[in-house]
Amino acid sequence: MKPYAARRDVLIKQMQAKGGGIAIIPTAPEAMRNNDADYPYRHDSSFYYLSGFTEPDAVIVLIAGPASRAILFCREKNLEREIWDGYRHGPEAAREKFGFDAAFAIEELDAELPKLMANAPAIFYALGSDAKLDAKVQAWLQSVRGQVRAGVTAPSAAYDIHVLLNEMRLIKDADEVAIMRRAARISAEAHARAMRVARPGMHEYQIEAELLHEFRRNGSQFPAYTSIVATGANACVLHYRAGDAVLQNGDLVLIDAGCELDGYASDITRTFPANGVFSGPQKTLYEIVLASQAAAIAEIGPGKRFTDGHDAAVRILAQGMLDTGLLNKNKVGSLDDVIAKGDYRQFYMHRTGHWIGMDVHDVGEYRDPAPAGAERPWRTLQPGMALTVEPGIYVRPGEGVPEQYWHIGIRIEDDALVTADGCAILTEDAPKTVSDIEALMKH
Repeated sequence: MKPYAARRDVLIKQMQAKGGGIAIIPTAPEAMRNNDADYPYRHDSSFYYLSGFTEPDAVIVLIAGPASRAILFCREKNLEREIWDGYRHGPEAAREKFGFDAAFAIEELDAELPKLMANAPAIFYALGSDAKLDAKVQAWLQSVRGQVRAGVTAPSAAYDIHVLLNEMRLIKDADEVAIMRRAARISAEAHARAMRVARPGMHEYQIEAELLHEFRRNGSQFPAYTSIVATGANACVLHYRAGDAVLQNGDLVLIDAGCELDGYASDITRTFPANGVFSGPQKTLYEIVLASQAAAIAEIGPGKRFTDGHDAAVRILAQGMLDTGLLNKNKVGSLDDVIAKGDYRQFYMHRTGHWIGMDVHDVGEYRDPAPAGAERPWRTLQPGMALTVEPGIYVRPGEGVPEQYWHIGIRIEDDALVTADGCAILTEDAPKTVSDIEALMKH
């Protein structure tokens, strides 16, 4: 539990730098699927980041002042409910195991919060993110304000706790990196498994089942997001979900899938031929996307801007579109013209990456601060940041589009960790070159 306690201490110090106060961080609520069935429970990421505690109905309260404290509110022990729902720590066991200074039953939250808020200079919580939490905070504040004749003061300032927490989460510590590496290895093996078993005649959902099997048998608790398994023209739908389409001989299969392990996501995309051999047009476009990803990865390192990788990838992709005739040089002009006018977006319409961590699209600003009135520059990368690198080409039929490329959708995605001298690709175990993919898929 040491990493979680250390993060709480860091957050408390940041609160003290703003004058001190009280922070309130609840976990996610349970969600009903229908009747008596719940959706599988998943904790709030920031709550877990500070606690390691996975039970629902829990709240962290941090006091930043002369005598700083970390307090947990959680469910009481209830042996009867444990028969139905599983083990509950209860406040005392949770306090001891998870390293909090004090713990209370969640039912005591409304009674205890006004006491803890009394005379606190400020309150830190997720402003405006949850109407129910906003209402509770207002009620607790009103209770404190009602004690004014007794000389009690209520917090006079409010800060969004996510502003502090998101910046902390953006830089991964050694424990986080170790978990992300394991998650990446599991996901890479799942992609390799999918390539080994895929063949014409299978359904997309059968490939998805192979991914999920590999995730779970290696200890992953959840998929990090709904897996994309798209064959043929479906690969040109960016957020397609695995359906019942049949893999056809000569089609490509695009898989965007990653597991979540111990609260941390992985995110990999691979594209491969259903029959194990790339056709000429497929290989041509695939090699362009692979080269664009390599160019983007080369632009990831300390001091680089977040968007440098995207710009490098776009340049390779746009040149490839001109070389293959996807874009008509006589109509669109030079490479610089294509980039300036955004003509490449006909076949590549998304950015090349996003932050990754506890959430697959993780928290953190994408731009640095700027002087008042100036445009904020793109974020400067630092060691410990983690981001995806995922260029692609998606060719839908259209006037002037060479027919041999129709319905080809290709995306190649890896997870990169910024290091002191560049970056490390966490997902490098997933086969990616044409030769490696074809060798693996030989039946």
